[in-house]
Amino acid sequence: MSIQVWTWILVGVTFSLYFGIAIWARAGSTKDFYVAGGGVSPLANGMATAADWMSAASFISMAGIISFAGYDGSVYLMGWTGGYVLLALLLAPYLRKFGKFTVPDFIGDRYYSNIARTVAVICALLVSFTYVAGQMRGVGIVFSQFLQVDITLGVIIGMTVVLVFAFLGGMKGITYTQVAQFCVLIFAFMVPAIFISMQMTGYAIPQLGMGATVEDGTFLLDKLDALHTDLGFKEYTEGSKSTWDVFAITMALMVGTAGLPHVIVRFFTVPKVKDARKSAGLALLFIAILYTSAPAVSVFARTNLIETVSDKNYTEMPEWFTKWEDTGLIAWSDKNGDGKIQYVNGKALSSKKPEYTEKRGIHGERVISNVNNETSNELYVDRDIMVLANPEIANLPNWVIALVAAGGLAAALSTAAGLLLVISTSISHDLIKKQIKPNISEKGELMAARISILVAIIVAGLFGIYPPGFVAAVVALAFGLAAASIFPAITLGIFDKRMNKEGAIAGMVVGITLMLFYMIRYKTGLIGIFDPRPASEWWFGTSPEGFGTIAMIVNIVVSIVVSRLTPPPPKEVKEIVENIRVPSGAGEAIEH
Repeated sequence: MSIQVWTWILVGVTFSLYFGIAIWARAGSTKDFYVAGGGVSPLANGMATAADWMSAASFISMAGIISFAGYDGSVYLMGWTGGYVLLALLLAPYLRKFGKFTVPDFIGDRYYSNIARTVAVICALLVSFTYVAGQMRGVGIVFSQFLQVDITLGVIIGMTVVLVFAFLGGMKGITYTQVAQFCVLIFAFMVPAIFISMQMTGYAIPQLGMGATVEDGTFLLDKLDALHTDLGFKEYTEGSKSTWDVFAITMALMVGTAGLPHVIVRFFTVPKVKDARKSAGLALLFIAILYTSAPAVSVFARTNLIETVSDKNYTEMPEWFTKWEDTGLIAWSDKNGDGKIQYVNGKALSSKKPEYTEKRGIHGERVISNVNNETSNELYVDRDIMVLANPEIANLPNWVIALVAAGGLAAALSTAAGLLLVISTSISHDLIKKQIKPNISEKGELMAARISILVAIIVAGLFGIYPPGFVAAVVALAFGLAAASIFPAITLGIFDKRMNKEGAIAGMVVGITLMLFYMIRYKTGLIGIFDPRPASEWWFGTSPEGFGTIAMIVNIVVSIVVSRLTPPPPKEVKEIVENIRVPSGAGEAIEH
């Protein structure tokens, strides 16, 4: 069967499974809708957390980033994995013991202020909408390539799927759907990785294959280093970032991860604090399966891509090359007229976004209309195709190629659902229930939550159809925003009894404002001029991806200074902080 038929079959089966779970797990109360009734088992919650965690960024983009950045891409592995450890050990048990549904709920009660709650809602919405824009766009791209539909239609289909299991089941429906999505995405990621590892090195375990030898007895990484240097790229295993920037990016991703509201809320869905710890450990194990395999997938994909396209005639290119050309994610322009693809170090495009003419070149290639003739590189490759196209590049069976499409959709949809629920609960619970209409009935609150999620899905879909200029940086921006705003407020709220509402509000406002300014100024160039400012103008040599670290530090300093210059929190708030920091059962143990 063709790739398209296999894709329709696998996507149809998995989507039917998601719909069935949504109907079975229909939410009947606000507790079901917000935290799945608080009765999810640690195993199910661990799998759901892993699916929530491993978004399209993890499934599609991370291996692509590492493929092109090489050693420098390790910051994403360290930052995202370390961030989850930080969240599991430093925040999750305490937040679970506090017993609130949402992050703004914790901040509002801990800082005894509806203003603090509202600022937290705004921060959560900014983080969630920024993150979800990339997920919906990813859904559109996968549908466009593998199901041969327009990207806009692909986004609409994705919106509809998320709407069904989020609208009906809320957190309950999303949780059990994410269990299924974890199984789909991890299977879809690992099967081609195992196939290609065996094909290239003879090892079934990708992690071992990455360090093994290939047919000529050369180590695979040495071979890739040689391929890179021959084409003018830096060695794959060498880094180019400064030590400070590596630290800043890793730290920003770590603390941003620990401040992501859609992941934090997962720890409210289990019955006990110890179950939160168990599910955190299980989730880390499940996440590690993909995260330890991603570097190997990156090496396999990069090696296969270079050997397939470099200095080869365009007419010899396999079918996958021309198919991906039609998506605009790969393109070639024959600058020297020899009919060969010259893939060397240097930008093929003179702008960040690829633009193509409607005409094709004399060899049938899709011509890049804004070629930067200052370099001899003729090939544009979007890093996001590396995982999706990898099975095709390696000439794997059609069902494996289709499986990757189903896995990419599962990764994007699972995270999109979690983010949209955060948006919904922030509006219905933290704004309407807690501030605007405190006497609203449970039925009315549930209806408000469902209406909120409907509106949020429509807005998210529009972001996917009409992506903002900074969508390419959406992941770094979302993590930076979380690091700059939510993480310090939560951490200081748990570990600093003297922290008051004035300090928390000032810190969040300053942190998120500073992060927004820097990302817009140095990543998108929307402030002052049209182009982003060059690296030579970065503050303290810090890239936009790492600036969340500085914004977080500023937030913490402002919070502490302001809190010490203003009245201390009430006695009952200090007692709450003391209580959530004492492990469950500690009092009984001391008494006996």
